[in-house]
Amino acid sequence: MKKIGIIAAMNEEMQEIKNIMSNIEEKNIFNLKIFLGIIEDKECVLVECGIGKVNAARTTQILIDNFEIEFIINIGTAASTTDKLNITDVVIGKSLVQHDFDITAFGHEKGYITGVGRYINSDRTLLKRCEEVMNFIDTDNSYNVHVGTIASGDLFCTDKKVADNIYKEFGAICVEMESAAVAQICMLDNIPFIIIRSISDTPNGNNNIDFDEYLKIASKRGAHFLKEFVKKQG
Repeated sequence: MKKIGIIAAMNEEMQEIKNIMSNIEEKNIFNLKIFLGIIEDKECVLVECGIGKVNAARTTQILIDNFEIEFIINIGTAASTTDKLNITDVVIGKSLVQHDFDITAFGHEKGYITGVGRYINSDRTLLKRCEEVMNFIDTDNSYNVHVGTIASGDLFCTDKKVADNIYKEFGAICVEMESAAVAQICMLDNIPFIIIRSISDTPNGNNNIDFDEYLKIASKRGAHFLKEFVKKQG
């Protein structure tokens, strides 16, 4: 039976998802701890990929190669690039871009990848299901859910000027370190995917403090949205 693949970057993010899983079985593949279990009667496979695009791409391919994956969800935290988002808001990635990929010397726009393009779009059906969840999910008005572009790069963004440039250049409403790499592998392998990110910090020079403080809250809210999303699967 096909499984929903769930990739989290960090242990804190993964643990919140494990908390909503049942019948958990652990496997080890290429030194990755992989957890098989059930969320809302759906078979899922969960793994922590580690920080950065290479770790994310490697883990995505390992899941695809070793399990019959229906689609992949990349879930985790991110930093906002605009004051329209608040800490612990949830962002659904409509499109993904690698803000640090640069072959402008060859006449391409920054972020453009040969054979891939500049932006990679999430699966339309999964995006629609996320939008359906947005319409009824009970957030107690404590956080909002947004749909937009997410930028990824091998940089923990603490500089507001860098974040402002990413927002201006790519239209990305948040920035993190993995999801565009997951998207690229899924696109190349013809596996549907969706990205769910919770805002844990804002680039301000001290956002490592915000990140540590809000990581658990943001991870809980991401897991909450994920659970409601899985309920929508037929």
